[in-house]
Amino acid sequence: MILVLLGPPGAGKGTQAKLLSKAYGVPHISTGDMFREHKARGTELGKQIQAIMDAGGLVPDEVTNAMVKERLSRPDVEGGFLLDGYPRTTAQAEYLELLLRSLKRKIDRVVSYEVAEELVVERIGGRRSCPSCGAVFHLSQNPPRVEGQCDRDRTRLVQREDDQPENVKKRLQEYADKTWPLKRFYKERGLMAEVEGVGTPEGILQATRAVLEGRG
Repeated sequence: MILVLLGPPGAGKGTQAKLLSKAYGVPHISTGDMFREHKARGTELGKQIQAIMDAGGLVPDEVTNAMVKERLSRPDVEGGFLLDGYPRTTAQAEYLELLLRSLKRKIDRVVSYEVAEELVVERIGGRRSCPSCGAVFHLSQNPPRVEGQCDRDRTRLVQREDDQPENVKKRLQEYADKTWPLKRFYKERGLMAEVEGVGTPEGILQATRAVLEGRG
């Protein structure tokens, strides 16, 4: 099974990717993990990515595409895989389609996790991080034992700038602007499925599996 997962920040896509990877026994491939791996290995792609990031630039499609092509050449993807964070644009989707066609493979399903904006703002806006150890808490879902204080080292918790409500709304708008044409691309190919990203991780997993297995 080959899956592509879509979803705005805070939709729980990363959690579902891990659960689906385990449920179907296929590797979870995320662009973030690939970036980190190439940088850690010191590959030519890793060096390109590091140079771009050091200069404050965005990694261009040709570099991301090359990284995905290399990853999909490995033997562990023979039984299928799921992509998380790629493609992000229709140009990347077109590249992926051609790449898979050259490998005589195709996407089975594209799942988009849908969550109302106000809920995403509440989810992300409630996060608090420890600047010392990196631990993450949530004011309502996973609060620290002592209000405003890290459980591990008692450092004062902070709210990341990206997690502030006004910045979350900007990120959601940017996601919507980029993803609308991408979703249309996959709808035209009959691959798009939408799953409500609200509930427990296990409940959302079951809803996703129902869609993938023709029960939803």
